[in-house]
Amino acid sequence: MRAFGRSDTGRVRTSNQDAFICGNLPGDAMFAVVSDGMGGANGGNVASSIAIRVISDRILEVYREGMGETSLRHMLESAVSAANVEIFDAAMADTDLRGMGTTVVSLLVTGGQAHIAHVGDSRAYLAEQDGLRQITRDHSIVQSMVEKGQLTPEEARNHPRKHFITRALGVEEAVECEYNAFSFPPEGRLLLCTDGLTNMVETDDIDQIVRSSEVDDIPDQLISAANRAGGSDNITVVVVAP
Repeated sequence: MRAFGRSDTGRVRTSNQDAFICGNLPGDAMFAVVSDGMGGANGGNVASSIAIRVISDRILEVYREGMGETSLRHMLESAVSAANVEIFDAAMADTDLRGMGTTVVSLLVTGGQAHIAHVGDSRAYLAEQDGLRQITRDHSIVQSMVEKGQLTPEEARNHPRKHFITRALGVEEAVECEYNAFSFPPEGRLLLCTDGLTNMVETDDIDQIVRSSEVDDIPDQLISAANRAGGSDNITVVVVAP
């Protein structure tokens, strides 16, 4: 397995509150974590950094070859929960950090299976032969409105409340993450990203870049596309491929 990632401040923001990490695990397994912090420049940076550190440390400590899906799910969910507690406690201990939080999407690939736990609106996509499929479901107000039939996906893309998320790490003492497990085809490519990409670049254009570029060049190509479109937010992209 290979993973390539890059994070960029974008063309408007003065600091980068996104964070990511990729790593190898025994038995040709791979993990990656992407987070998008919020709560002011300092708070957002702190929250996303804590999430990356706690989740990756937990994965590296707990993962063993041959773990079943139930054990892998528990590992990811407990890692996300531990990150939530540490971010919340840090915010409670420092008034300058009060209200900080972060999205997170964490991935582990092993034995031809991908396992994802996420909170918020940072996304995971799987590029297959028949197109780009969004794996994660946004925890956001507009996504809830789409699911209730109150908005179309096209209306949601430009809705004034599209940045309002309904779940984030560190905002409350406990958080519910969402888990997905699915087959990772040998020719597939997995994309993790923050909304600095998806709010700037159309899905079809993301799909074209993911398919037509060399794997190690995809993050640069996608970030360049987001910046050409305005780069209104921090942009983080991680690609995992066999």
